[in-house]
Amino acid sequence: MIMDGKCVAEEIEKHIKNTIEKKSAAIPGIRAPGLAFILVGENSASKTYIKMKKRKCQEVGILSFDREFPETVKESTLLQTIHELNEDPSIDGILVQLPLPSHISTLKAIECVLPSKDVDGFHPVNLGKVLIGEPDTFYPCTPHGVLTLLHHYKIPISGKHTVIVGRSNIVGKPLAAMLMQKNPETNATVTVAHSATKNLAELCKTADILIAAMGAPQFIDQSFIQPGAVVVDVGINRFEGKIVGDVDFESVSPIASYITPVPGGVGPMTIAMLLSNTLLSYMRSV
Repeated sequence: MIMDGKCVAEEIEKHIKNTIEKKSAAIPGIRAPGLAFILVGENSASKTYIKMKKRKCQEVGILSFDREFPETVKESTLLQTIHELNEDPSIDGILVQLPLPSHISTLKAIECVLPSKDVDGFHPVNLGKVLIGEPDTFYPCTPHGVLTLLHHYKIPISGKHTVIVGRSNIVGKPLAAMLMQKNPETNATVTVAHSATKNLAELCKTADILIAAMGAPQFIDQSFIQPGAVVVDVGINRFEGKIVGDVDFESVSPIASYITPVPGGVGPMTIAMLLSNTLLSYMRSV
């Protein structure tokens, strides 16, 4: 069965829009939620992602604020802009589009964002809360989208062996922390595999839930999957003129019980979680 992330995301976005409209009707003159986008350079993929996010913001009633800089911008200038957005009461969330140029520290930029406006969920404070299971945080958007999709399709997680292929700070590590938390909605047994893992295919074949997040087009084929496994494809790759995931959908889908497509799976959920985090920040401040 295909897990339709686009359909689920649309339901979430409809709820966000209704919540904003109800808040506006209840308190005449109240400001709308605000999300600031910071873009450095001319990276075409980054521009595309921001355009998609801004379009969704407009659809649900979140105001977008743009801060665009040339590739050569000084790190100090970028950090000063983030400080100014931190102090702006009309801004509920700040998104620093990655990657940044090599002369700018990604960690410094992320740490500069107030944890209370870190709607990407990348700040060490928020990631630390994710690790210890503290709910008063912003969950990183892609891991949160994966978990929300699994819950929507009522896929059992507790006690299941979940293998995550990929150990990035954006997906693999926080998703592992979220899935292993001791509560009825997660409580998984989690294995994190990566490029140095030996016998990777054999390990993946033990997974009840396999999550591919390594950024390698169509790397996971049927030899990695046990019959009936749930397969979540986080990868987004340009390959032979089209967008594909890290999973070879054609060979894996007949074997899996559930599988996400690319595009239309985790991608729309990531944006929906960004909007959801922005709404959460807004509701905390008004």
